[in-house]
Amino acid sequence: MSVELDALAVVNQLRDLASDPLNRRAIVQDQGCLPGLILFLDHPNPQVVHSALLALRYLAECRTNREKMRCELGMMLSLQNVSQKTKTPGETQLLATEVYDLLQGTSTADGDCTNEMNSRRRKAQFFLGATNKRAKTVVLHIDGLDDTSRRSLCEDALLKIKGVISFTFQMAVQRCVVRIRSDLKAEALASAISSTKVMKAQQVVKGETGEELLVPFQDSPVDVEENTDLPDYLPEDESPMKEQDKAVSRVGAHQDGAGNWLSTAANFLSRSFYW
Repeated sequence: MSVELDALAVVNQLRDLASDPLNRRAIVQDQGCLPGLILFLDHPNPQVVHSALLALRYLAECRTNREKMRCELGMMLSLQNVSQKTKTPGETQLLATEVYDLLQGTSTADGDCTNEMNSRRRKAQFFLGATNKRAKTVVLHIDGLDDTSRRSLCEDALLKIKGVISFTFQMAVQRCVVRIRSDLKAEALASAISSTKVMKAQQVVKGETGEELLVPFQDSPVDVEENTDLPDYLPEDESPMKEQDKAVSRVGAHQDGAGNWLSTAANFLSRSFYW
């Protein structure tokens, strides 16, 4: 049980570290972290798998990372396996498919890395613009989203909603781009964020002339179906990395802290090649 908790703690920390754009290239260049995330995709705990996919999605947002990620041994096959498993939760399947499509899009632009990869080439789709009838994208402007603690509160609120696939924060402009199932209403996202008591969301939409407009949601609460397919995230106070304030790097923070944490994560992954 402790090994499973350690795996969940490490993958959650990798996910949080990857959420900072300043850390993404270092994580992919590290010899242990990327292979470790691939191994996490085959973990028996579905929360570990989902968290690993979120980390990979963050890493793939850096265009210079995509070719190395796509060519990493087992990456594309593992993503396919997750998306095709019948027991995989629907949100996790969609996230795996979208990460696969985002990485596969590099093959036509950057060339082939191996003959094995050629057999798995598919039509490229840009992550947020993918034409997936089962998913849609909602852009939220979140008043109060001004530091990492608020971001963590927002993450926890969104992850509890059944139908949320993935999300990306744009802290500089207090926005969150959320990928959700097509049958989930945007009001459910706003209700969950309002439940934090310190943040409030408005939807960002395009006007007739292309300008951005902020549309407020109704103040009345919306019933939110919680995600029961996945176990809860490991509480922060149970994480063995909590004692190091540098476990989750802040935007603009010095990269020495990230490097030290990556070494710790890589050591754990090398000790726990199989779970």
